Amino acid sequence: MMVHSSTSATGDEAPILKVQGLVFAYPARRLFDGWCARFVSGLHLVCGDDGSGKTTLLRLLAAELPAQVGDLQLASVRLADNPAAYRQQVFRTDPASSVFEDKTPLQWFDTLRGAYPAFDMAKAEALLERLFLQPHLHKTGHMLSTGSRRKVWLVAALASGATLLLLDQPFAALDTPSIRAVTALLQQAGRSAGRVIVLADYEAPAGLHLTQTLDLD
Repeated sequence: MMVHSSTSATGDEAPILKVQGLVFAYPARRLFDGWCARFVSGLHLVCGDDGSGKTTLLRLLAAELPAQVGDLQLASVRLADNPAAYRQQVFRTDPASSVFEDKTPLQWFDTLRGAYPAFDMAKAEALLERLFLQPHLHKTGHMLSTGSRRKVWLVAALASGATLLLLDQPFAALDTPSIRAVTALLQQAGRSAGRVIVLADYEAPAGLHLTQTLDLD
């Protein structure tokens, strides 16, 4: 389905991320046609069925995919003016990636310090414990379960210090205790001033207070 616009429930708070007139199409399908949105600090949900453009939108917001038309501004940085400065403020989780296949979580986090100068290793270690990952810290990425990999990505995002966190299906493949722990962490992180967290999922996760919901169906 083509998406023309989004609704916003942001009140009087100044937006941190502004998207204006976004146009993007694959050869066989146009997904976004003049799409606009404003994101204040807090938790935001992008929802929709398979093929609705959830992951594509996250990649566009991360400046990993170039839009055919449109303007993105994060804090005071316009993507068109300074792509490097824009991207340095963004962390997108990609659990399907092989980026830390041959590294343990802590080894991978150490490499992230180069891209994210504000990366907080002490916070990362505390989050690993809260997400029951302590017994797996000696394992490299290819040895971890799908759920554990997803949790490692979430820890990296929350510890990165980035202004914009883009989380693709953060609850997929998690057991019930992990879902509860991730819900609590996201709810806590969503209260941080000056940070936008965008979740992409099929429907609203239970127990999360969302600042805004954008339905792509």
